[in-house]
Amino acid sequence: MAKKVSKNNDLVSNRKAGFNYEILETYEAGVQLKGTEIKSLRDGGGSLQEAFIKEENGELWLYGCSISPYKYGNIHNHDERRPKKLLLHKREIAALAKSFHIKGNALIPLAFYLKNGRVKCKVGIGHGKKMHDKRATIKERDVKRQIQREFKQ
Repeated sequence: MAKKVSKNNDLVSNRKAGFNYEILETYEAGVQLKGTEIKSLRDGGGSLQEAFIKEENGELWLYGCSISPYKYGNIHNHDERRPKKLLLHKREIAALAKSFHIKGNALIPLAFYLKNGRVKCKVGIGHGKKMHDKRATIKERDVKRQIQREFKQ
């Protein structure tokens, strides 16, 4: 089986996050996963499209993240949408909690990636974009594409 080769080491990424939010800061968090979840992520079976992060009792939890069941798993396979605990230091959790309680800010999972054999989650503090900001983003992207086309020819 051939591995997918990409420019970055992301197992799963949330591509819509950059369009819907202006990312202010990013943090790296560990994720508490089961064995079959890690195997499924390595096979490319995951999605962060509807995922969000909540703070509960001084801990950060990832909800709505979908990691498909491992195809070679048995009866002990994991639940596809179970909440996952994010592992951070207390001072990092306090800083994140303080900044995302500001009106308009949200904690967004940006990507899952491997670091030293462990799955990490890139967490971003984002501020929701307005419709005119999204239009400006689309316009900039189109201009860059047009410039690239001109250079090719």
